[in-house]
Amino acid sequence: MSTSDKDLAAFVTATAAEYGIPGAAVGITIDGAEFTACHGVTSIDNPLPVDENTVFQLGSVSKSYTATALLRLVADGRVALDAPVRRYLPELTLADEQLAAEVTVGHLLNHTAGLDWKLDAETGDGDDALARFVDRLPELPVIAPLGARASYSQSGYSLAGRVIEKVTGLTFEQAIRTLLFDPIGLRHSFFTAAEVLPHRFAVGHTADDNGELSVLRQWGDNRANNPGAGVASSVADQLRWARFHLGDGHTADGESLLPTALLHSMREQTAPLRASSLGDGFGICWFLRDVDGVRTVGHGGSGYGQFAELLTVPDRRFAVVALSNAGPDAGLAFNQAVLRWALEHYLGLVERDPEPLPYDATRAAEIAGVYENDMMRLTIADSGTAVSIDAKIKPEIRAASDTELPDDLPFADLGLRPDDEYFVTEGGLTGQRGYFSRDTTGTITGVDLAGRLFSRIP
Repeated sequence: MSTSDKDLAAFVTATAAEYGIPGAAVGITIDGAEFTACHGVTSIDNPLPVDENTVFQLGSVSKSYTATALLRLVADGRVALDAPVRRYLPELTLADEQLAAEVTVGHLLNHTAGLDWKLDAETGDGDDALARFVDRLPELPVIAPLGARASYSQSGYSLAGRVIEKVTGLTFEQAIRTLLFDPIGLRHSFFTAAEVLPHRFAVGHTADDNGELSVLRQWGDNRANNPGAGVASSVADQLRWARFHLGDGHTADGESLLPTALLHSMREQTAPLRASSLGDGFGICWFLRDVDGVRTVGHGGSGYGQFAELLTVPDRRFAVVALSNAGPDAGLAFNQAVLRWALEHYLGLVERDPEPLPYDATRAAEIAGVYENDMMRLTIADSGTAVSIDAKIKPEIRAASDTELPDDLPFADLGLRPDDEYFVTEGGLTGQRGYFSRDTTGTITGVDLAGRLFSRIP
């Protein structure tokens, strides 16, 4: 379809105003043509115009770098995806000894290792941060047998990052720069605040109950989470990253980084996802999702009032990148609106939301309760006419943290679907999908949200 850069700029400006986004950067690449649209400012306190080189936090989009770096090591014969992690980290211990002995690198990359989401462990900013984090992994709950199901795990990617360190003899950050940033030409992609400070960068914002924005003091996560959430980058660099993954494994300068078949294997499904807004399944790291019958491949990320999305459509040589700096839910809603608009206006692909069933008192009463994982607590409430979900970081985690943690999400309305599935219809997390799980007696024992399992608290 014919869409100009003026159309893109007009949409970004109008949508950022609608959602109250201080600053955003959006990029499109299609068949070699490229469009960018930047809006607003880096910070409401110290405003500078956002441009294509402004650095934003990528959050979990960082996982695509960790996975691709490991594929480079696979191509060099230094890592095997089906090898036990203990081949590279013989010291590995987990809460379950059999899991520690059998978990493979591939299990980490497609989130089927059975590990809970995120271990709240501060291990410092030294070069031993990942090694010390791995030493703490016996504290992380095991939530499923190895390979039995996909459940999104930040800690699994920290463990994968430690494999990269041991195999290369470099720190994780040095390895990613050597293996990916430098050869691909990502000159505005960084890990540390010291690297970012000489450049223009966005800060995160949060809104109070009256919608008034303020700047978040915390800028990035701790170093042990760099493999899963530590990259900061610009929309221009993210378009280069997207073009690399749409290509044949060569850089723009002609250097061969990965065999084409190995690079493209990252798009092949390795684990299914049920009723998930993340997608229909995992490839190697990437979320795979069909929109209007066409396969899309991408990843999203969030952290400290900043949100990122990278979505590609390989068959159409298309990619869209959206970066924004307002939370807790405005940035996510803005980015999702950008992705939907771009898919429709550039490719004619329309994403349709499922329709919730009418309120059912019996089903509502059955699912009402408290669910949690290692970091967060979900409260599902039945008002008698509707069902709501409240997602919060556990109070004890907040109380024990020495750093500012991301804001809790606003209440959301839950619409039920057949087969124990649901869809968030209004409020925070609008558009999220998930499902309730049952034991052999039919009793509801957990709920999946954003690909993460939350177990029911009796």
